[in-house]
Amino acid sequence: MQKGKAIIFSAPSGSGKTTIVKNLLKEIPELRFSISATSRPPRQGEINGKDYHFLKKEDFLSRISKNEFVEWEEVYEHVLYGTLKSEIDAIWQNGNPVIFDVDVKGGLSLKKYFGAQALAIFVKVPDIKTLETRLDKRGSETPDTLKKRIDKATYEMTFEKEFDETLLNVELETTFNTSVLLVREFLKPND
Repeated sequence: MQKGKAIIFSAPSGSGKTTIVKNLLKEIPELRFSISATSRPPRQGEINGKDYHFLKKEDFLSRISKNEFVEWEEVYEHVLYGTLKSEIDAIWQNGNPVIFDVDVKGGLSLKKYFGAQALAIFVKVPDIKTLETRLDKRGSETPDTLKKRIDKATYEMTFEKEFDETLLNVELETTFNTSVLLVREFLKPND
């Protein structure tokens, strides 16, 4: 695989990482988003190859056995997510840095894989209650799925110190401005 720079944004669901990444893609035009693969079916409005690479579980497992992933995991029971090597290679061949929006475990796997080529940023909210409120406002969670997400988030928060930087997302505009500075500094050419 060709070498390039990787920016990894990880956070518990509801912390604001996806919004930050979308804004960074607008603000720093040379960034390219890494589209993850998943074995789950598309949600309404999601497009294969744009939102995710939607793979049948058997195809996903076959690609694992062929070592086609940088990282992969079973994020929720029977639902696999991962980063295809071909996705990163295509971005780097065009001379662009890649940006990731992944869960905490995936972020740590990517950080380990890419080493000094990566900037790993952990996005957090002030407390679990804030996170619960944000997730509840989405209107997409049942009480059971909300509890699972909160339990997972509580666990994921324990990995914050393993990331290169932490962004406390209290006010989105401030968090976004800080993220732009961090990413631009990382992307500066090495002398």
